[in-house]
Order: sequence, then C-alpha cells, then structure tokens
Amino acid sequence: MNIVTEPQPKDWPQLLQRPVLDTASLDDKVQLILKDVQQNGDAAIKKYAQQFDGVALHDFLVTAEEIQYAVASVDEGLKAAIETAKNNITLFHTQQKEKRVVVETTNGVHCWRKSVAIENVGLYIPGGTAPLFSTLLMLGIPATIAGCSNIVVCTPCDKNGNVNPVVLYVAQTIGIKKIYKIGGVQAIAAMAYGTATVPKVNKIFGPGNQYVTCAKQLISKEGVAIDMPAGPSEVAVYADASGNAAFIAADLLSQAEHGTDSQVILVASSSVIVDTVQKELELQVNVLPRKDIAIKALQNSTAIVMNDVNAAFALLNTYAPEHLIIASDDAEALAEKVVNAGSVFLGHYSPESAGDYASGTNHTLPTNGYAKAYSGVSLDSFVKKITFQQLSTTGLQNIGPAIEQMAAAEGLQAHKNAVSIRLKAINTKL
Repeated sequence: MNIVTEPQPKDWPQLLQRPVLDTASLDDKVQLILKDVQQNGDAAIKKYAQQFDGVALHDFLVTAEEIQYAVASVDEGLKAAIETAKNNITLFHTQQKEKRVVVETTNGVHCWRKSVAIENVGLYIPGGTAPLFSTLLMLGIPATIAGCSNIVVCTPCDKNGNVNPVVLYVAQTIGIKKIYKIGGVQAIAAMAYGTATVPKVNKIFGPGNQYVTCAKQLISKEGVAIDMPAGPSEVAVYADASGNAAFIAADLLSQAEHGTDSQVILVASSSVIVDTVQKELELQVNVLPRKDIAIKALQNSTAIVMNDVNAAFALLNTYAPEHLIIASDDAEALAEKVVNAGSVFLGHYSPESAGDYASGTNHTLPTNGYAKAYSGVSLDSFVKKITFQQLSTTGLQNIGPAIEQMAAAEGLQAHKNAVSIRLKAINTKL
C-alpha cells in the first residue's frame, strides 16, 4: 500500500482516485456489443460466448435436470450456511415492507402511496474469477418478497457450459427458474433488449466489472432502469489505537482478493497503526489462494495517516466508500460523522464479510463514489411507489379555488377548467 501522511483537502481528489480504464475506449467497445445483441439476438450472444469465454453454447436456459444435479452436488454444510444467510436476509428485507397510510391533507382530500412490484427484473450474477452465489441471495430474495412476477437471472458458465452448482442451488431455494448461461456485456444486452430466448426486462440489477457497469449505464440512457452503477469492490477502514491490526488487515484483504481493480483504503490515527497493519498484510496475503490478485489490488491502494478525527471522516465522506469499517472502541459515536457510504460496519467484531453473506443487509452497494447519491439495494429497489388521491365534493370545494388560481397564474386554462367545470356542477346540485 502507498502511505500518505496528513494530506491537505486540495490533494484528496487525486489521492482517492479509483483505478479506471480509458472510458472513451470502454464506451465504444461496450456499445458495439450492445448493438450487436440488439440487432442479432441469440446469434450475437453465442458469438461472444465463444470469443470471450471460450464456450460453444447451443442453449442458454439452464434445464431442470441441471438444477437437480446441482442441488445434489452441493455440500450439506454449505447448504446449512446458505439457509442461515437466507433467513437473515429474508427477515431484514421483509421488515422493509411499507403499510399503506392514507393522509387526509384537507377535509375531503385523501392521499396515499402504494408499493407495486416491478413486473420484469433481470439479475446479473458475476462469475469471473469467483462465482458470487451470495449475490443471487441478495437480489433474488428481495425480488421475490416484493412480488416481481418475472425474474430473469444471467450468469456466466464455464468452458463446458456448466453454471456453478451453488448458484443453481441458491436459485432453487428461492424459487427462481429462468437462469441463462450468459455473462458480461452480452448478458446486460440480452436482458435490456430481449432475444428469442431471453425475455426483456424493465430493470437490471447486479454488480460486475467495469465492462458490465459501463453496459448498465449505457442501457439506462435508453430507458432500461438499473439499480446503480455498481462496479469493482472497495472498502475503507478507519482505525484508531484501539483497533486490532490483524482484524484490519484481514478486512482489507477480503476486498483486495475480489479483483485486481478492487481498491482498499486505510485511514489511521497514527503511523504506528499503519506499520502494524502493513506487517499483518504481508503475513496474511502470503497464505491466500488469490494472493496474486490481492497483491495487485493493494498496489492501487493507500494508507493515510490523519491524527484529527474530524478531518479523517471528512476525507472518508469525500471518498464515499462502498463499505466503511470503523475499527474503534468509539465506533457508534464515530458513525454519526458518516454522511457518504454504502454500508457501515461498527466495531472490532463486525467484518465486512458479515454484510457480504449472512448478517441480513444487502451487499449490492454503490461504488466509485456513487454512495454520495445512491443507496444500496433494498426492497424499495424492486418496487415502484405509486401515489393515489381521492377527492369528495367537499374536498374539491376546499382546494378547488387554490387550483384555479395557480393554474391561471401559469397560463394553463385547461387545468383551471378541469376544476371549474366540476365546481359548477357541484354548485348546480346544491
């Protein structure tokens, strides 16, 4: 990790810059694939599966037999672990349901809001270097709780055309049957535009690499909704003298092993903390199966020494991390300083891994600074909030004159007339 001491605010943007590709070149490459799939459908998907994944696909849809085989092949201990996670995620997201509240804003004027499920949703489950079956739990469970009637899953397969069996097991446990062996940009295109095989959806969810993120952003400009611009994973850790260096190093590595474009940031109250964490990183990284990936990610990462706690959290809010860990005895109090973050983990025994898997919160979170304006995925992400209003004759009489005055002031006579004609009819009956 690079080490910086007491940086000035003017230097923060450069210091906190995420690793990125040439976006102009990226946009062009992704746009070509999107348009090819839009125009040529399944044929284009097969071409890119061969080109990018080295697999010759004849059918995209995972069969019932494949799912049955997958269910039988998953270790019973892992099944139990998944059940624990499923129960906690279900409980947390079920509590997010809103009850209908009717508000009488004026005598005779009733207004309310109703949550209605998005009918057609697409879930992208990354494969890449690590098939993220946990992401299917995080997306599939709230989608089913919300009542989405058509849930489509796209996930990469291996060179033999097989989807990771744990992904299929999770799909089976939450009742999802439409699973397609498609990854990358072509998967986003298939769900956005629809093909002869893959249904078109109204909103696409799921994290991915910079190509997938770019594809989601491009199709969102064409009217297909997305959850958020979720890209490479990232974590920031704030640590003071009460922090445990071994814990902190483990948390940093848990994100660094995601991919070479992942980023980790350590903000520490002293250089002593940074030194001890660095030693722990060197010890722990050497025993990781994904050691090479983690080391490359650490090369893009930074340790920052900031003695002033308010300045430290001002910097962290500027960074707006996907995950923020507060490794301090005073974590709850310090959490009040957090303005921008996807998900926050308080204290020494709340590893980011808990949120990734089994605490119950959602791990699909805004990255790349989007936590300044975006929330993580929740039940709300899978519903539309539709407002309703009902006016009695008394209600229209009470607010009608105000509507007439305002419509006339804006020069919208037809708006005024829509009220006036009703008021006249009411007065005629009286």
